[in-house]
Amino acid sequence: MTKKLLMIVNVDWFFLSHRLPIALGAIEAGYEVHIATGITNCLQEMQSYGLRVHPIILTRGDTSVAKTLILGAQILKLLSTLKPDILHLVTIKPVLIGGILARLCRTPSVVSAISGLGFTFTDKSTKANLIKRLVSYLYQQAFGHKNLQVIVQNSNDLVTLQKITKLPEQRFTLLPGSGIDLKKFYPQPYPTGKPIVMLASRMLMSKGVQEFVEAARYLSQEKEVDARFVLVGSPDPYNPTSLTEEQLIHWQQESIIEWWGHRTDMAATINEAHIIVLPSSYGEGLPKVLIEAAACGRPIVTTNIPGCRDAIEANVTGFLVPVKDVDALAAAMESLILDPQQRASMGQAGRQRAEAYFAIEDIVAAHLRIYSEMYRSANLTTQAPKL
Repeated sequence: MTKKLLMIVNVDWFFLSHRLPIALGAIEAGYEVHIATGITNCLQEMQSYGLRVHPIILTRGDTSVAKTLILGAQILKLLSTLKPDILHLVTIKPVLIGGILARLCRTPSVVSAISGLGFTFTDKSTKANLIKRLVSYLYQQAFGHKNLQVIVQNSNDLVTLQKITKLPEQRFTLLPGSGIDLKKFYPQPYPTGKPIVMLASRMLMSKGVQEFVEAARYLSQEKEVDARFVLVGSPDPYNPTSLTEEQLIHWQQESIIEWWGHRTDMAATINEAHIIVLPSSYGEGLPKVLIEAAACGRPIVTTNIPGCRDAIEANVTGFLVPVKDVDALAAAMESLILDPQQRASMGQAGRQRAEAYFAIEDIVAAHLRIYSEMYRSANLTTQAPKL
């Protein structure tokens, strides 16, 4: 009998960029794969892979009770009608709501993938602490399934979630991000001309875009460093920390940065750069752009926070700087701009690290092992004789 996998993800483009190889690996392994996600413009592409897509209304950044109830009703209907053997939940809303509903529906197996704990667990403000208490309680409820496996992307999240939920160590699996296709992302010669320092992400304050621009302003105007500073990515209107197009255009008109907008071919884009920067202040899982940069042999400057620091080997494949420290960020960027030999050696070490830890084949294989073990565990429990 065909095993049925249901994956619930917040939005279609995130599924395609971060989870598609896992879904395709499951199809190849004989699973009937269903994807429930918010749809932007990727429905036909998802269906072209043989995926059974279920559009849901999931508004990122909206925590209203009404929207939460609507999402819960949609997930409840999917669980009741599809009756998946394995439920794979990705991103915070599906993890929390789906995890609780899976217990009510007696779904046999649940995989909860944590793509970073967010600012709530790094911010020390009173408001963040109150939210942290609520979210911690919800995690305890969502992780109460008897046949559960939690996938985390960095060791800090592993320790934090173990402490919150008091679950045994065997309920957790540490996997280094979403993996990378090392045949697609590989080092190409550095471009000629001025060194290009690139920040590639959604254009969010929480990704450190403001600090990057300030560091670029200081280096180009105060220290007269001869380099190009580039932003790649689009604003995200569903994120409260999103920058506006007007602000990005203003910075470009001031000749502080170049804004290249959204790019689809990230392998080619990263290889246009000499240095990749991500000065995030957000609790990341394991930022994909940083492992893409490592695979392309580009040195990295990023912040010393969970997820970001796990993506590099400090002072070997790149530099770590304190969060929101423009001076330290500028100094690290300047060091790499002025030292081509250091860029080359860090980039080479990054490629070696990517080959050792981030290959997509290893990540897919690890997920398939988890699915297989959970399916077997669920069936053993179901078939066990009652005493």
